[in-house]
Amino acid sequence: MSKSTSKDQSSKVYLVGAGPGDLGLVTLRAKECIERADVIVYDHLANPEMLSWAREEAEIIYAGKKAGQHAFSQEEINKLLIEKARAGKEIVRLKGGDPFVFGRGAEEAKAFVDAGIAFEIVPGITSAIAGPAYAGIPVTHRAENSHVTFFTGHEDPSKTKSAIDYAALSKLGGTQVMLMGVERIEAVAREMMANGVRGDLPVALVRWATTGRQETLTGTLENIAKRVAETEFEAPAVAVFGDVVALRKDLNWYERRPLSGKRIVVTRTRKQAGALTAQLRALGADVLELPTIRIEPPTDLREFAELVQDAHQYDWIVFTSPNGVDAFFEIFYKLYDDAREIGGAKIAAIGPATAQRVRDFRLHVDLQPEEFVAEGVVRQFQKQGGVENLRILLARAEKARDVLPKELSKLGAIVDEAFAYRTVPETRDITGARRRFLEEGADLITFTSSSTVEKFLDLGLPWPKGMQVASMGPITSKTASDRGLKIDIEARRHDIDGLVEAIRKFFETKNVE
Repeated sequence: MSKSTSKDQSSKVYLVGAGPGDLGLVTLRAKECIERADVIVYDHLANPEMLSWAREEAEIIYAGKKAGQHAFSQEEINKLLIEKARAGKEIVRLKGGDPFVFGRGAEEAKAFVDAGIAFEIVPGITSAIAGPAYAGIPVTHRAENSHVTFFTGHEDPSKTKSAIDYAALSKLGGTQVMLMGVERIEAVAREMMANGVRGDLPVALVRWATTGRQETLTGTLENIAKRVAETEFEAPAVAVFGDVVALRKDLNWYERRPLSGKRIVVTRTRKQAGALTAQLRALGADVLELPTIRIEPPTDLREFAELVQDAHQYDWIVFTSPNGVDAFFEIFYKLYDDAREIGGAKIAAIGPATAQRVRDFRLHVDLQPEEFVAEGVVRQFQKQGGVENLRILLARAEKARDVLPKELSKLGAIVDEAFAYRTVPETRDITGARRRFLEEGADLITFTSSSTVEKFLDLGLPWPKGMQVASMGPITSKTASDRGLKIDIEARRHDIDGLVEAIRKFFETKNVE
C-alpha cells in the first residue's frame, strides 16, 4: 500500500470543543487531537495558546468570526475542511466552547456526511455553564430553582421574527442563560419584562469567562441595559437571568484571587514560560506570554558534540540553565546508551530548576550554590577546597556572561566552554499576545534573565503607561537598570517560586495601601 493511499484512509475531521477559554478546562482528547493534526482551523473564541500544542509542520488557519467581521463564510469553512480532508489530511476544527452548543457544529458535521468524509465530535465545556461557575453563580440550586434554560441572543439577521418564545421563557422561570447576546441585552430585557418577568430579577453578564480577562457586571432586568451602556461592557459575554445570581455575593471565588485584574507579561521562551505562567494564572493574573527569545542549536554543533562525547574526561560538569542540561543530554544519549558513560565527572548546577532538570535524567547534583548566580558557584567551589588543576566542562549559552569561566580559571581550574545553545529573537506572534500587548498594555512585565531584558527592549515595542518591572534577581536587575528601566520588584529567591512570591506580596501590599 502506498503512503498516500494509507493517509487517504486515515484522513478525518475532528470537530473539537476548545472549551470556554481557560486552558485547564480543555479535554485531554482535544489536546491529543491538536498534537496529531496536519491542519488546524480555529475560531475567534478558541484560546490560541492551544496552538502551541500543534506540531511545527502543522498548517494553522484562522477562520474566526467576530460580530460583523467574518474571515470566512460558513460555506467557505465547510469547503475548506472538505478539500483538506480529501487531500489526505488529519484535520482539527477547533470551536470555542462545545461544537454542538450554538456553534454550528451540526451544520459542519452534516457537510462531512454529505461529502463522505469521516469525522468525530470531541465535546467541550460550554461557557453557558463554565462562565457562571467562574463568576460564583451556580446555574442550579436546590433552594432556588429546579431547572435551567439555555438560549442564544444571536439569531439569523435575515429572520423577520425572533424564534425565541419569550412568553414561554417567562412561564418557565428558573435560571436562564443567554449566549452571544450582550449587544441585544436591551431588547431581550424589554421582551422579557413585556412578557411578565419581574423587573427586579437579578442579572449577571460574564465577559471573557474563565480567562484572566474575566469581568462580571450585575444588575436587574430593568437596569442591566443601562449598566452595560455606562460601563461600555462588550462581547463576548454570557448572561445569567435568575435569583441564583444573588449567590455570587458569597460564592465569587475566581475574581477574588490575589492577582485578579492584573495583566502580566511573561518574556521567557515558549518552552519555558509554562511554569511561571501557570503560577501567575493560578493567582488570578491575565498572563500575556510574549517570548522575546527562542532557543536554537549552537553555531558550532559539532564542537559541542565533541565536548559532550569527552565529558567523562572531566572532573566537573557545570550547568547554568535547564536549556544547557537539555541540550547536553540530547547529544549525550545520541552518542551513548548508558548514563554511566559520563564517568566520574561530578555535576554542579546553578538554581533549583537546573538541578531538577539534571535529576530528571536520573543523575545526582554534587554542588548547588545557595545563590543562583555564577558567583555563587565560584564561592561554593572555594568552600569545598578549591578547583586548582581540576578539569571543568562548562555547558552554557553562547554570548553568556564570562564571570564563571574567568573566575574558575583564576582559581587554577582548566575550563572548557561547551556552547550548548544560543538565544535568538522571537519574532513570531502565534497566540496574538503581542497584538494584545500593543492594544491593551499591561500592569507588569517579568524578566527572568538578562537576555530576556535585552531582547525585549531590542523589539522596540512602545512601553505602556504605568507598566512596572519584576526581575528574577540582581544580575537581571542590573541589565535592566543599565538599559534605563526602573526595577519595582526583585525576587529575593532567584527562581520562579521566588519571583511569583515577590509579585504576589507586591500587589497585596498595594491593595492594602
